[in-house]
Amino acid sequence: MAGQDRLRWDQIYRDRLNDPYPPPDPLLFEFTPPVTDDAEHRALDLAGGVGQNGLWLSAQGYLVDIMDISRVALLRAQTEATRRRLRSINLYPVDLDDIQLDTNAYEIVCVFRFLKRNLFPQLRAAVQPGGRIIYETFNQRYRKIVPQFNPAFLLEVGELGGYFADWKILHNAETSHISRLVAVKP
Repeated sequence: MAGQDRLRWDQIYRDRLNDPYPPPDPLLFEFTPPVTDDAEHRALDLAGGVGQNGLWLSAQGYLVDIMDISRVALLRAQTEATRRRLRSINLYPVDLDDIQLDTNAYEIVCVFRFLKRNLFPQLRAAVQPGGRIIYETFNQRYRKIVPQFNPAFLLEVGELGGYFADWKILHNAETSHISRLVAVKP
């Protein structure tokens, strides 16, 4: 399965090589704490694709791990990081079916347009106390736009907040076909 997923995503990103490099997701602008000291502040961009969010976090002063199954996407992220002279980025080609995240490793974990429900316990554990998760992905309403989209990869409306109900919720919104959440780990 992982080999097929990698081939599929590599082809998707190969087909987009001439597209403009995407901007970071706006949810980061409002909810990423500024780095105000020289301490190491770590962030994870999970299923980061071409890395636009991880690169933005790096430019803000975070040491960022960008993980994605597509080597083509990560190569584009590396090229863009080099162009911007960003050095505090680690790129990991990983199968997210087999990933093991370190506990309390990250001040920020961001996930955009990706859903794998069995990763929620690992995502919760990977965030340091006082750190935050910034998560945005499609919900079931997306099927009105793309009826053939696999419902297993769509949140139920209200589902995302339930995974972090015991955290301090800073933002929890269901806008049209997108669910967004920002929460701070106690």
